Amino acid sequence: MAPPAYQSQRSSSSPSQPSGKSEVSDLRLQLRQLAGSRAPGVDDSKRELYKKVISYMTIGIDVSSVFSEMVMCSATSDIVLKKMCYLYVGNYAKSNPDIALLTINFLQRDCKDQDPMIRGLALRSLCSLRVPNLVEYLVGPLGSGLKDGSSYVRMVAVMGILKLYHISANTCIDADFPATLKHLMLNDPETQVVANCLLALQEIWSGEASSSEEASRERDSLLRKPLIYYFLNRIREFGEFAQCLVLELVAKYVPSDNSEVFDIMNLLEDRLQHANGAVVLATIKVFMQLTLSMTDVHQQVYERIKAPLITLANTGSHEQSYAVLSHLHLLVMRAPMLFSSDYKHFYCHYNEPSYVKKLKLEMLTAVANEDNTYEIVTELCEYVANVDIPIARESIRAVGKIALQQYDVNAIVDRLLQFLEMEKDYVTAETLVLIKDLLRKYPQWSHDCIAVVGSISSNNVQEPKAKAALIWMLGEYAQDVADAPYILESMIENWEEEDSAEVRLHLLTASMKCFFRRPPETQKALGTVLAAGIADFHQDVHDRALMYYRLLQQSPSIAEKVVNPPKQDVSVFADTQSNEIKDRIFDEFNSLSVVYQKPSFMFTDKEHRGPFEFSDELGNLSIGSESANSVVPAQIVDANDKDLLLSTTEKEDSRASSNNGDGYGASLIDASSGPLVAVDTQPAVQAAQASMAIDDLLGLGITAPAPLPPSLKLNAKAVIDPGTFQQKWRQLPVCLTQEIQMTSQGVAALTTPQPLIQHMQGNSIHCIASGGQSPNFKLFFFAQKAEDTSTFLVECVINKSSSKAQIKIKADDQSTSNAFSESFQSVFSKFGMS
Repeated sequence: MAPPAYQSQRSSSSPSQPSGKSEVSDLRLQLRQLAGSRAPGVDDSKRELYKKVISYMTIGIDVSSVFSEMVMCSATSDIVLKKMCYLYVGNYAKSNPDIALLTINFLQRDCKDQDPMIRGLALRSLCSLRVPNLVEYLVGPLGSGLKDGSSYVRMVAVMGILKLYHISANTCIDADFPATLKHLMLNDPETQVVANCLLALQEIWSGEASSSEEASRERDSLLRKPLIYYFLNRIREFGEFAQCLVLELVAKYVPSDNSEVFDIMNLLEDRLQHANGAVVLATIKVFMQLTLSMTDVHQQVYERIKAPLITLANTGSHEQSYAVLSHLHLLVMRAPMLFSSDYKHFYCHYNEPSYVKKLKLEMLTAVANEDNTYEIVTELCEYVANVDIPIARESIRAVGKIALQQYDVNAIVDRLLQFLEMEKDYVTAETLVLIKDLLRKYPQWSHDCIAVVGSISSNNVQEPKAKAALIWMLGEYAQDVADAPYILESMIENWEEEDSAEVRLHLLTASMKCFFRRPPETQKALGTVLAAGIADFHQDVHDRALMYYRLLQQSPSIAEKVVNPPKQDVSVFADTQSNEIKDRIFDEFNSLSVVYQKPSFMFTDKEHRGPFEFSDELGNLSIGSESANSVVPAQIVDANDKDLLLSTTEKEDSRASSNNGDGYGASLIDASSGPLVAVDTQPAVQAAQASMAIDDLLGLGITAPAPLPPSLKLNAKAVIDPGTFQQKWRQLPVCLTQEIQMTSQGVAALTTPQPLIQHMQGNSIHCIASGGQSPNFKLFFFAQKAEDTSTFLVECVINKSSSKAQIKIKADDQSTSNAFSESFQSVFSKFGMS
């Protein structure tokens, strides 16, 4: 009989993978047998067992049960065994503080071993236990380690004091370790020990400065002239990391006069030739910080650092090149004229990744001037045919940016028009957007551009921004494009298939412009687009269409002045970054701020982080039980779970059609309030006749806005338990996603979620979970229809900084979600008004 299948699978499994507790038990027995044995070759046997234990621990198998046996077997002079034992002990000590006490004796014993390597390893492992209850056992070995004859042990002891400070700051300060470190820093012959002392003292005194004036004075003492010169005179003895540490300290030093500035720069001149990029960048930071107030010298510094930076950018891996290029990019943007003669160093190589090429393209754009524009644009045009589509797009944008800088516009416009002949969708799309911007700044080129643009089929333009640019040009230059009304008409016929609100908005405006220039040909298209716009779900599209319609009702001449006012040429396009942000990045030179192109607070402070997508699931939201008799649930989101509350849902273009009727109702006259006043109805009659004339002209047939839908009645005593809410939230699809603008009163009243919860509850919309911290709040609401048990669920993410709220609505009955959305927005917008 053949063996069962599972037996054959078991026999073929890897022998190194334990199948259960039996393997760990076998290891334990074998280690116990070898503990204390002095037989020849026993260390080799221990090594094999130790390797198994470490491998099991690495793949996540719990081998803490062999802790005592591992400690007993550590009584050996074999340094390999010591290292593996220390690794094991450090991994399990923090999670098992009770058994960690067993390691103290043998680690303290090893701290007195004859071998300095074992002493250092034991001291490092002792300080790495990170068990607060065992800090009293660290003071003695650390004090001895600082006086050890081996520089390796002293280095470990210095970093051990820093670990002790993070475990128990009071113990570290009470033992007077900072004073010992300062003495060691000034007198130790080993440079790595000195560097470790500097690092530890900076961190300790910075942590204590907020609560102790003495620590603040000690921290400032690191920036005194004798100490700075002490480090500078020894900087060649330091390793690369230590040199960077010293240079960061020197960058904060304020010299007393200009001669001292030149002395420091002369001492550090040879550091610019260092092979390590971090040392070079740190030196450059020192040079630039010292000469900020010396304009002429600061410019000379730029000239001096160009060669080292360009050399570093072209050597090493692509990742290293990118870090250096990011810093070079920062300097190029600050002083492009100083780098204009070096533009060829910014040409892209075929084997460079996209992120490096993108930086180089930005630098090429920045350094372009009258002398090198032709060469740079010629090079950029070669990249347009690149197989890397994102780089091809960036290249076209770069050519357009150079044109907007008023350098050789004639030739650049010809190049851009040639791009349209390539018949590549992405090239055509980017080129159309740039031509639109060029025409806004240089309208004199409209004849040449429109002659080419008018021949492009709108069916070949699919990207929303490109389509919007094409529509803008058709409306702005309708008199120059023979088929402009008919192209617009064909695009209006596909209104329902157009997903982009931006394109629909441009269609409305372009149709109005074209109507005033060529009325007979555009009359039908304008009527169609206004009717479609007024019925559109998107609020902006609906509002613009209604505004145009009412302007035409009031006076076509006024409408023409609104749509086609006298225009001035655009002289400057807005920069994406403010000068303040750029200066902050420059102050943080040689840091991640330069690589991210944003100051540190924008990626460390939570209120400045970008929107994060998060799951619809409520698994991460802690929801407590709710009493059946209680209508107002407690705030039950964990206050520490702030990252979840920073998220915002993605905007959608859809808007509730029920919003279309807001504000259309006529006011009623109460006869009891007083006598009626005679009113001249002639202007009203004339306005009505004009309105009918416009409707007949455009074929709209719109006599009055659609009536408001009946208001939705909600159950004031609706109750839902958290489990049901959570289950429904997982199962129901999202009906609507909308953005609500908060009033200034509402923003001021929202100090905590509770006032908003009470306000919404007063309108039969109840909160089941809330949390967050100003300026970000996140709440979950529910409501029920009065006539049945249909439930509405709402997720509301509020950002007080932007005065906006993102809501996501789910409903049992999706046909009533629009009506509920209108009710929710109406109630929410009134928060803080009373």
